[in-house]
Amino acid sequence: MRLRRSVVALTAVLGLALVSACNSGDDKGTDSGLQKVSYQTSFGQFGREAYAYVALDKGYFKDAGFDVKITPGSGTVDVMKQVAGGQADYGIGDFTAIVITLGKQKMPVTTVGMIHQKSMAGLMTLEGMGITKPSDLVGKSVGDQPGSTNQVMFPVWAKAVNIDPGKVNFVASPPPALPALLTSKKVDAIGQFVVGKPLIEKADKDGRKAIMLPYGDALPQLYGNAILARADVAKEHPDQVKKFTAALLKGLDDAMKDPAAAAETLKKYVPTTDVGVATEELNLMKDYSVVKDVPLGAVDTDRVQKVIDTIVDAQQLTKGALKPADVVTVDLAPKG
Repeated sequence: MRLRRSVVALTAVLGLALVSACNSGDDKGTDSGLQKVSYQTSFGQFGREAYAYVALDKGYFKDAGFDVKITPGSGTVDVMKQVAGGQADYGIGDFTAIVITLGKQKMPVTTVGMIHQKSMAGLMTLEGMGITKPSDLVGKSVGDQPGSTNQVMFPVWAKAVNIDPGKVNFVASPPPALPALLTSKKVDAIGQFVVGKPLIEKADKDGRKAIMLPYGDALPQLYGNAILARADVAKEHPDQVKKFTAALLKGLDDAMKDPAAAAETLKKYVPTTDVGVATEELNLMKDYSVVKDVPLGAVDTDRVQKVIDTIVDAQQLTKGALKPADVVTVDLAPKG
């Protein structure tokens, strides 16, 4: 009888241990067997970010084995910190800003593909503000969030267009306040992606046209947004990274082929979306993501080196501080 009780007790203990082991090892899984993954957009939930929601809505992530949660990011540097710290598994950030940041502080992150083959970063103003060319910025004020892509990249662009970055005053402002800051003339310009044009023009009650000063015009070698992953994940789980990247790029491909449908998809997940503005953003983004004879998402090592050299030349990075492998895991990205 005592032996029977001991067997029953031992069976119960082993059963509890098995349940405990299953629970502790499945914190990144779901009941359906999908792996839980968190993803941060580069900046907010604007039309330019719709491709991730397309990948989610069409089941591309699910087909790849992932249960993905999308959250809005607040700029490249912050997204890098979130990925590095494990608060996000993947994220999106401007490649030049990533390189500059990694040159100044080591973070366990790497890039595994490109969303934009050309940089969309720059500064935006409105008609009548006295700014039509880079030299007009001297002595003027620019609203932007500290650590944003546009602000981090500004010294590199300033050197390329021959203006002193110290003679342009950046005014710290949270992203949602930027359109009102500009339209009310509290600043002369704001940091803004090229695709932000329809949003800014809609926000201006006077109907003024937006004027863009794109960084890419003076620096055509620069990439735009890149896909970020934690370095150890890229090294230890390359197949997972490849699958996630492929699913995300399928969403990008669909969004570029049908911007209006992608905007509608975004609205399903972000009800405040203005479908018209989001559609215009995605239409403008086509020229930056889709380039003839270049696979979607592709990375070219030689071009990465050119980006590093450009940043070194602008004195935003010490020569020899970084090499392409320090910022890109090329084997995981589509080939350029």
